Amino acid sequence: MVTIVFICGYLSIVNCIGERKIKRLDQTISLTNDKQQRYYRKRISHIKDFNDAFELVKTAVNEKFKMHRAGLSLILQGLPNNLGAYHILGSNMIILNRRILDKIRQGKSTEGYNSYLFMVLAHEYIHSFGIVDEIEVRNMTYDLCKSLLGEDHIASIMARYQPWAVFPELNIYENNNTNSPNFINNSFEKNFEIVKNFDKTTQSYIQ
Repeated sequence: MVTIVFICGYLSIVNCIGERKIKRLDQTISLTNDKQQRYYRKRISHIKDFNDAFELVKTAVNEKFKMHRAGLSLILQGLPNNLGAYHILGSNMIILNRRILDKIRQGKSTEGYNSYLFMVLAHEYIHSFGIVDEIEVRNMTYDLCKSLLGEDHIASIMARYQPWAVFPELNIYENNNTNSPNFINNSFEKNFEIVKNFDKTTQSYIQ
């Protein structure tokens, strides 16, 4: 027989021979959070494509904020170097800066690229719920990453301090120097690419 008693934030367990084991409840919660963070870190490291990244974003946002929507489209386009991505208010479109994605993919690890992709898609996905205040969305994105990935994760650092805190080659002031090897064209490209099979788990509901 085992008796379980909650006392002022502690879990008191008394077994059949009278032995008592006491554990702080916040330690139990911490273990649960650690397990959750390991899960999301592993998922990010194994992201295969844009849709895979977005499915993880939707799961994370729903788990953290109980928010979910369907039927979004992803567009890749060359954008000014101070614009990582944007969502058109009232639309189902997220536009990512193809130049920045290419720059990160060429110069950094797969985990770094996947972490950026998760963070930037989460940011724009939160905007898609009609939240227009940029500071509020940045705070929510950081809260999401910190909670589910840990404060020291690459995605959390980028969400808090901007991507060039991790990828200094993206710094807009350095990249505005046309003689720099890190220069990125500061204009909107006319050509764009619509990502196929994006948000595919909800496509059957789109008319």
